[in-house]
Amino acid sequence: MTEVIDFINGLLWGSVLIYLLIGTGLYFTFKLGFIQFRHFTHMFSVLAGSRKSSSEGVSSFQALCTSLAARVGTGNLAGVAVAITAGGPGAVFWMWLIAVIGMATSFAESLLAQLFKTKDADGNFRGGPAYYMEKGLGRRWMGVVFSICLIVAFGLVFNAVQSDAIANSMHNAFGFDKTIVGLVLVVFTSFIIFGGLRVIGAFAEIVVPFMALAYILIAFVVVAMNISELPAVFELIIKSAFGLEEAAGGALGVAMMQGIKRGLFSNEAGMGSAPNAAASAAPFPNHPASQGYVQMLGVFIDTIVICTATASIILLSDLGDTSGIGGIELTQHALSSHVGDWGSTFVAIAILFFAFTSIVANYSYAETSILFLNRDSKVMIWIFRAAVLGMVMFGAVAKSDLIWNMADASMGLMALVNIIAILMLSKYVIIVAKDYNKQLAEGKTPTFDSAEYPEIDKKINSEIWNSKFKK
Repeated sequence: MTEVIDFINGLLWGSVLIYLLIGTGLYFTFKLGFIQFRHFTHMFSVLAGSRKSSSEGVSSFQALCTSLAARVGTGNLAGVAVAITAGGPGAVFWMWLIAVIGMATSFAESLLAQLFKTKDADGNFRGGPAYYMEKGLGRRWMGVVFSICLIVAFGLVFNAVQSDAIANSMHNAFGFDKTIVGLVLVVFTSFIIFGGLRVIGAFAEIVVPFMALAYILIAFVVVAMNISELPAVFELIIKSAFGLEEAAGGALGVAMMQGIKRGLFSNEAGMGSAPNAAASAAPFPNHPASQGYVQMLGVFIDTIVICTATASIILLSDLGDTSGIGGIELTQHALSSHVGDWGSTFVAIAILFFAFTSIVANYSYAETSILFLNRDSKVMIWIFRAAVLGMVMFGAVAKSDLIWNMADASMGLMALVNIIAILMLSKYVIIVAKDYNKQLAEGKTPTFDSAEYPEIDKKINSEIWNSKFKK
């Protein structure tokens, strides 16, 4: 089993995915006119109206919080530490780079998810990569492959990663038995996942912003306490990123690989996960591109803000010999070195909320994929819920290295299928983005009418986007 996982990781991350992720991000960056820079402030303008909702779906803000609930978690607190431990401080630079160019990729995949979304039997919007593969490309088999990859990655493996981080942090901070922590997580997870999609959105809307702001505030305090050392830290990151500081960071290839892997795990741009949350929104403005802007902001918040906060806490600390310390334990020790013993407790509480919201958001993504495979199977949903709870328990007691390797393999396969699809559908991304920007330049509140684009209209759900049908 371990040999197979290592083989898949070597094949995917040794060359294929690194070039594909960077290349795709650069492609959409150029094709969309450097949208992440040119429209940086517009992301916040769209966010300002994102709490408006309708009976047809969750609000854009709830969709953002759901995607952030999945993004902001172990990758931000433990993943950054793993990247620095394995690839040196330079890995942080590559996390930044993959996030900045990945913002354009996230815009594209989230726009497509909105464009090709549909309604389920309960009247909720559903969508994501599997749906735009089926409707946009006419390749249901491709959507089936992606759905299976997502179910394995998010529904099972990633949830084990999250519970592993929670169990380790609680053990480090309070000495709690990991088995007991796992059982408690199973109980609370069951309450949420049996509540439905709207419960998940409402839960994430409350918890995620509060914990994210608290964590960022603590990081700002740490930076302020060590402000004179900050230039040296940034110099170390840059030198290590290009293999110029071997003792501190390892070779260029190691830093790059670790940064991109952990960056993808954290911000998920191009992986095909956030589009599942993006599709569930009834957006304002009522245009597919508006959710692209909201989810693009999610990538920025996740990596440029929160991951940088963790990196600052770790790299500004004076821990001495950190051999044998990794993951969430390193972050806990680093924060404690700045603020005292309560730092370890704070990280444990933060990871509890971050990772727990990731578990329930991950579940919502996987449930959407199960409904894609079989829209009428209530039995399959119940079996899957039991499997999710089993993986939450497994993650709490299993070895961390095995779980992280499984996560790398599963997310790599997901990203590979999704990136191929969004590149094949890129013409629709460009058409819809131009439509939004044209209306914006005319001083209008953008509204998408698929009747103006017959090539698109025949592929999507006319009930949602065609003004003639609505009339």
